[in-house]
Amino acid sequence: MSISPHRRKQLNVALRSIAAIGGGYALAMYAGLWLQQGLNLDGRDSTQLVGMLFFLVYATAFIWAFAPISTRRAVLGIALPTLLLSAFWYTAGATV
Repeated sequence: MSISPHRRKQLNVALRSIAAIGGGYALAMYAGLWLQQGLNLDGRDSTQLVGMLFFLVYATAFIWAFAPISTRRAVLGIALPTLLLSAFWYTAGATV
C-alpha cells in the first residue's frame, strides 16, 4: 500500500506546519530562557530583549520549516536544536 502523491504533499505540509508552530515555539522559548539566564539583566530590559529574540527565533524557525528543502531536514533542523537547548536547560538544574 503506497501513499498517493497528493496525500504525501498534504502530509508534508501538515508535518512542516507542526514543526513550524510547535517546534518553533519550543525553540524560541528555550533560546529566550538561555539568553535571560546568561545576561542577568533586570526586569524590563530582560523582558524586552527576550521578547525580541523570541520573535526573531520563532520567525526564523517558521521560514526554515517551509524553505524548499526536504521535510526531514526541515523538521530535524528545528527539532535537534530544541532538544539540545532543552536538555542543557534541564541538566543545568533550571526549571521553566
